[in-house]
Amino acid sequence: MYALVSRRKDLTTHADAKDERMDRRAFFDELYEAFNRRDIDAVLATMSDEVDWPNAWKGGRLIGREAVRDYWTAQWAEIDPHVEPLSVAERGDGSQAVTVRQVVRSADLQLLGDREVVHVYRLDGGLIRRMDVEEPEQ
Repeated sequence: MYALVSRRKDLTTHADAKDERMDRRAFFDELYEAFNRRDIDAVLATMSDEVDWPNAWKGGRLIGREAVRDYWTAQWAEIDPHVEPLSVAERGDGSQAVTVRQVVRSADLQLLGDREVVHVYRLDGGLIRRMDVEEPEQ
């Protein structure tokens, strides 16, 4: 009897972990879909009030949702980034590493860049607390 109960617990734990991975993937898929359609309010709703965000366009860091809003508003007036998540992996420290394909075009649609990068998210209470951009491992 103990072996059956133990096995059922293992299966439930495995199923819960799979559901969590699927939920995490769905969270990031929806986040990037909203970003790509320029639904800034939907994207900002996934962030904490004091989110710490990289200014990957011009350098430095931004603090708070309104700073991120201003950053994207200015960015989208000059460039047209499209970001597609390719994979999501949880790291040992609990952060979420999202490998993305990032295609950036100028306002007149000239290709400026097409490459993979890794967006590393730290979540707190289901909201994004911090994001960093890294180069993919070779």
